[in-house]
Amino acid sequence: MKKLLLSSICALGAMTGSAMAQDCEIAFGSVLSLTGPNAAIGKAIGDAGQLAVDQFNEAGGAAGCKVRYVLRDDQGQPNVGVDAAKSLVEIDGSPVILGSIASGVTLPILTSVAVPAKVTQISCCSSAPSLTELAAEGGTDGLWFRTLPTSRPQGIVMATLAHEAGLKTMAIVYVNSDYGVGLARDFKEAFEKLGGTVSQMIAYNEQQPSYRVEVNAALQGEPEAMFLVAFPADGATVAREWISFGGSSKLYLSNAMRADEFVHAVGADILVDAVGIDNAQISGESVSSFDAAWEKRFGSAPNGPGLHTMYDATAVALLAMEKAGKPNGRAIADNIRTVTGGEGEVILPGVEGFTRAKQLVAENKPFTYVGATGPITFDANGDVNGPYLIWGVKDGKLTTIDTWDIPRVDAATAAIEK
Repeated sequence: MKKLLLSSICALGAMTGSAMAQDCEIAFGSVLSLTGPNAAIGKAIGDAGQLAVDQFNEAGGAAGCKVRYVLRDDQGQPNVGVDAAKSLVEIDGSPVILGSIASGVTLPILTSVAVPAKVTQISCCSSAPSLTELAAEGGTDGLWFRTLPTSRPQGIVMATLAHEAGLKTMAIVYVNSDYGVGLARDFKEAFEKLGGTVSQMIAYNEQQPSYRVEVNAALQGEPEAMFLVAFPADGATVAREWISFGGSSKLYLSNAMRADEFVHAVGADILVDAVGIDNAQISGESVSSFDAAWEKRFGSAPNGPGLHTMYDATAVALLAMEKAGKPNGRAIADNIRTVTGGEGEVILPGVEGFTRAKQLVAENKPFTYVGATGPITFDANGDVNGPYLIWGVKDGKLTTIDTWDIPRVDAATAAIEK
């Protein structure tokens, strides 16, 4: 009865315009790591979601109502994440779950909460291929989406970079999670197909005070470099101990470590030979619009993993709810591909873009959202493709040293899969 009443109020709000948007409220829930191993990046990622919600509210709300952003902490733990997601759905009534960061938290939320409750789940940051496999098997009921590519092309690009640098032997140290296991496996397969040798593959468990045992095991065989799959806090510990025990300064780093916190914790002088990867944004008005809004709100450039992809996850969900005209998880999922990757007027991030999208919905005219990550097209499994950037540390700061557009990524993938 409560949900029926809310839907009726929101439908009335949609008919009477943005003036009614303050008379009802829709919870929009997000589950992220605000404490635990991913806390260094979790808060900023949460801020990106809040920015999109605030802009949509300034444009008049969604589906006739004001949107209330509800952020819950999963502490990097699957059971905590599931409880947080249940609270969002059962208590707050959120038709959407945004998150989580770690694939090992995202997956149980999807299977235990989102699918049974028939709410849409969109992740900014979970790249494990197991989520694609679940979708392909029909296990997500069409309710699952993510706004960043899977880990496979990331592993292939990094292996290609190592091969092009002339490296013959590498150790892999990776977080013992779906994210770490999948990315380490993809890198190993690609590097070995390119003629290299992986001397050691060492998994580690998160939030340990030291990783001396794992680092010393990885150093066996004297590898020329290390590929490290980690999040900023633990990754900094592993990197410092790797160097202190005589490891090469040639570090290859996964996307989650592209954060100022990681550079400061390790020391910029230690990272002068390091090479990292992250999901990239094409240049253009849509990306510049988000970057400018972020700098205006927070006073700094949006450096860090998950910021652009979280903004887009939130914006896509809000636009789909506006198109659906109601806060219903199934209806939102059914409209996500309608507002992305199609035809019609281009909608950019920001208040002006969201205001225009609402007008087009009212006029029953098509539009396509081009977001903070550029154009977005979800495939049948809810996945997207995208470019990458290669980063390093110069003059004590993160800097982009190369970019890989989609054709270049596809060519590298084809070379491995042939």
